[in-house]
Amino acid sequence: MANSLLAARTPPARLREARRRFLDTGDVGDDDVAPALTRSWRRSRDFGLAPVGRFSGAPHASAAQLARALEQQQEFVAHARPVMEFLFDQTRDTDNMVILADAQGMLLHALGDADFVDRAQRVALRPGASWHEQWRGTNAIGTALAEGAPVVVHGSEHYLERNAFLTCTAAPIADPAGRLLGVLDISGDQRGYHRHTLALVRSAARIIEHRLFDTRHAAGLRLRLHAQREGLGTVTEGLLALSEDGWVIGANGVARAMLALTPGSIGRSTLERVLPLDLQTLAGWSRSPDAVHELRREDGSVLWLRVEGGRGVPAPRPPVAPPPAVDDALAPLDTGDAAMQAAIGRARRVLDKPIALLLQGESGVGKELFARAVHKSGARRDAPFVAVNCAALPENLIEAELFGYRPGAFTGAAREGAPGRIREAHGGTLFLDEIGDMPTALQTRLLRVLQEREVTPLGGGRPQAVDFRLICATHHDLRAAIEAGRFREDLYYRLNGLALQLPPLRRRSDQPALVAGMLQELLPGRAVRLASDVALAFGRHRWPGNLRQLHNALATACALLDDDEHEIGWAHLSDDLAEDLRERPPAREAADDAVDLRSQSERTVRQVLQACAGNLSEAARRLGISRNTLYRKMRELRLR
Repeated sequence: MANSLLAARTPPARLREARRRFLDTGDVGDDDVAPALTRSWRRSRDFGLAPVGRFSGAPHASAAQLARALEQQQEFVAHARPVMEFLFDQTRDTDNMVILADAQGMLLHALGDADFVDRAQRVALRPGASWHEQWRGTNAIGTALAEGAPVVVHGSEHYLERNAFLTCTAAPIADPAGRLLGVLDISGDQRGYHRHTLALVRSAARIIEHRLFDTRHAAGLRLRLHAQREGLGTVTEGLLALSEDGWVIGANGVARAMLALTPGSIGRSTLERVLPLDLQTLAGWSRSPDAVHELRREDGSVLWLRVEGGRGVPAPRPPVAPPPAVDDALAPLDTGDAAMQAAIGRARRVLDKPIALLLQGESGVGKELFARAVHKSGARRDAPFVAVNCAALPENLIEAELFGYRPGAFTGAAREGAPGRIREAHGGTLFLDEIGDMPTALQTRLLRVLQEREVTPLGGGRPQAVDFRLICATHHDLRAAIEAGRFREDLYYRLNGLALQLPPLRRRSDQPALVAGMLQELLPGRAVRLASDVALAFGRHRWPGNLRQLHNALATACALLDDDEHEIGWAHLSDDLAEDLRERPPAREAADDAVDLRSQSERTVRQVLQACAGNLSEAARRLGISRNTLYRKMRELRLR
């Protein structure tokens, strides 16, 4: 494990000189500070942070946002809390705090001495605050996330001068699949620095990883590994989870380091590739779960091993290769939101099947973008994608536009006639946007085309066979339109082979990732970000125009940025948007939000459960909640 920030502290005089030289010239002496500290200082400078003077602020979650984050990370926080309480007991009355942060640097939970907590509040060292390097510069939490290793940041090693009274020690925590969950940290007064704090934090982080591993793989096949027989069953042992056909499906940090496993190799490596052990031998060992076995590796080192759990290893057979990582046109749309992940997963399951897709959602949520991605991900990707906006065409032209016409079919018709959009989509995909605005008479003609798979142009002539994938989209409630007599019920069931609800921007949990992606697309190669107060306002805004409105707002802001500017502030926004962002939603709108949130929650849970074919463990993982929380939500929403 990397330990470049774990070396002995730089003497204060040399640190002050290195810091002065860095602030003056952007460089430090080769031997003055640890390389990782230099990297962190440079990242902090590139983020545009001022080390001295007035602090511009950083995002701080509201009570509702913090509650939502705790709900999403319930399993992580539940396993960390007892360990944090133990740590706090060991450090009580020493001007310290024990802190848990998520993978984005947001503080989730903290315990501390009352006097020190009061001082820490002045620099926002409290739940809800973000301590990502982007906002706080070099600090143990943010730098541990950036470096992926335990770190100590002491006194003036902090990039922001206002944090120099702190000494902070943090260690990252990963789940059994190697995914970073967050950071455990002890922060205190820099006068109370103790080098043993690092060992305490690292050990506590290992205990949490152990607890997560044992919970996730309690019913599966597990190997416990250690270089010493007596080390089995201690916090220093390696833990490995295996599928019954020999694939490595989980590992704690000790095992990953011991066996040189990367997070990407979890689920993609067989037992034989990581240990000199075959399934036949393991099958024999698994019948004696209390026995300890000696394993000699190719380099001559010895590992002691105990086999636990599972239903016994079956007779060995060639492992089935895991599915390749999905790298299609839908993948870039998956930026972390559970509802979008569910919609993408369900769309992939019907990519090349004769099932019509109905995309539902507010205007601007990206229905056409989603439809194009579905087309590009399927076997018809090289054939035409033909998009027709049923709401944008005059009623007297939409029939000719869709079905085509023969020469002279009507006044003003082109001399050579026209094939029509449906025939143009032959072999590819026909996308009918705002299908709810199609006139009733044309709904009948479209239904006939879908039933007979052939189209007759206006003016008569022989029917032409057509073959296309149909995707429709609407922001209307088509069932309400059916009850009102505005939409044919039989056409609805033809279009609705699989309905997917795309969430509005205000309900998506991945807004920061969406903003970052759009900024990179608009200004490639430039490290542009939102000012902290603008980012908070973006997170509160209702975004009635959804992704389309967000993209237009960022495009305008990027156009107003000077070449040497790297932060989007209020001055870069259009006046009307800035005014809207500064307004709080009225009480009625907030009440409507609560109703809409419950409806969206129900849709999200339904979609994820369907995407996971009823596998509750997988559904809970995708939703970022525990199985118990999922059960509770299903009861609340009356889902079976």
